[in-house]
Amino acid sequence: MEAERWGIALSLGLLCTVLSVLSARGFVRFAKNHDRHQVMWAVGLSFGAAATSLELLAYLGIVSSPLLQAYVFFSAAIVGVLSLGALRAFHRVLWNRTYIGYIGASLATVAFYTVRTPMSASMVQAGVISGNPPLLLLVLSSLVTVPATIVLLTACVMSLRRSFRWRGLMMLAGASVLGAGGAFYIASFPVILYYAEFVGIVLLFFGLVDLSRWSILAPAPARSPQHRPG
Repeated sequence: MEAERWGIALSLGLLCTVLSVLSARGFVRFAKNHDRHQVMWAVGLSFGAAATSLELLAYLGIVSSPLLQAYVFFSAAIVGVLSLGALRAFHRVLWNRTYIGYIGASLATVAFYTVRTPMSASMVQAGVISGNPPLLLLVLSSLVTVPATIVLLTACVMSLRRSFRWRGLMMLAGASVLGAGGAFYIASFPVILYYAEFVGIVLLFFGLVDLSRWSILAPAPARSPQHRPG
């Protein structure tokens, strides 16, 4: 059992590291091209890394009310922020601005009530954050996760209709996994959210990023100059 325990802890640490690297890459790309959609994906991935790190701390027995409060907020903010990165698919400026304002206000409301609501250590069972937060926070979180999931799915469908690509399919699958994970969390199956967070975010990110740019192409061999007859 001890080996299994450390194996799970190592897996959580590895997932956190992978998400952190992916997030850092997104910020680097934003620094180069100043694409605000890119930075939203990077921030969403960083929230995923933060949530996974809190899951690791809880599994190792480090539990406190602020830690649980932060976890509840990150669980709601992941999908909300990622949906802002998907607004590129919509070409309606007024609608996009309205949605950005809605998500911003909703996340601020979740953050406000999360900070004001103490979390009991009983939420953690056998190292797993398995207890649901108060009903108010679940309702407020759904005001973020439900429309955000709809936006992500709609953006993926629109992208697929314009150009059928495997990357679009990965984005659609990632949005579906994240949405399902949030639904299971609200329905008192929070353990599934752990896997949904990582699998969904990774699928979304690799659907967004062109992996071919990561490859290192060998330089073409130089052509030897042809000798002209003298």
